[in-house]
Amino acid sequence: MTLTAPYPNDPRVRVDADHLLQLGPRSQALSLLPRQPARSILNGRHASRLRGRGLNFEELRGYLPGDDIRTIDWKVTARTGKPHVRVYTEERDRPALLLVDQRISMFFGTEVYMKSVIAAEAAAISAHRILGQGDRVGGLVFSDTDVAEHRPQRRAAALTRFLSSIGTANSCLHAGLTPQPTVFLNDMLFEATRITQTSGLICLFSDCDGLNERSENLLRQLAFSNDLIVFNIADPTAKTLAPNLKMTVSDGSEQIEIDSSDPELSDKIRKSMEDRLAQLHTWSRRYGFPVVPMTTSEPALDQLLRLFGHRGGRR
Repeated sequence: MTLTAPYPNDPRVRVDADHLLQLGPRSQALSLLPRQPARSILNGRHASRLRGRGLNFEELRGYLPGDDIRTIDWKVTARTGKPHVRVYTEERDRPALLLVDQRISMFFGTEVYMKSVIAAEAAAISAHRILGQGDRVGGLVFSDTDVAEHRPQRRAAALTRFLSSIGTANSCLHAGLTPQPTVFLNDMLFEATRITQTSGLICLFSDCDGLNERSENLLRQLAFSNDLIVFNIADPTAKTLAPNLKMTVSDGSEQIEIDSSDPELSDKIRKSMEDRLAQLHTWSRRYGFPVVPMTTSEPALDQLLRLFGHRGGRR
């Protein structure tokens, strides 16, 4: 659905690459590493802990006082008669793949921001921080008909190209767009399984429109070998329509008048949103990946700061 925007150049409606690049310094308080603030939604009390970078086996050596007994190689110890431990070093970095939804369903907002803007800003903030903590970052930016693929790299120029793709996709969204969808959410989840191997970080920024039975298997695959985080972006209408709200929404080819004073219509919209979210949370519990709830009613950075347990997020 799309909502006609009266201010097409308003950054709450549309963002460009320059705006996304300027979010870099403001991302420094965030962390997407395993050690999280106590109140972070990712700290392990709310969801599975992030696994972080993988480990490389370095050598076998004799046991020394203070070594962790969990690193003892019992087969070598039994064979030699002396305790030996396996020594590992942390991988230098890990790849992060960000899936950024810029389909026409994201061009919607009843309060402050469009969902497409929140997705773009949240992805940009995350990309800045991932690169800043020494990891490679790339992603898939997808609209209804196009996909921009960026393989994870640890270079500022690569980050700039990625953010430019997000800005370009975002700028193409408008109320008069008539899409003929050829790219669907499951297509992007499948591409993520193809690109990533193991021990990576995968972040999905989307309203999750298009989830179905196939999505469960794809999310399971991604969560099994990687750290998967789903940033679910919703408009406040997902909970309840404002009373006596009248608006025109369109899918690009057809449009409908919505009148929230019609209780039957309001209930159908609310139930549809609730069912989608309930299904996502069921899979979240089943396969151990966190769902980060984001809304169009406040800035993306404020939400991320609060959700990740940092000071500075608005209460």
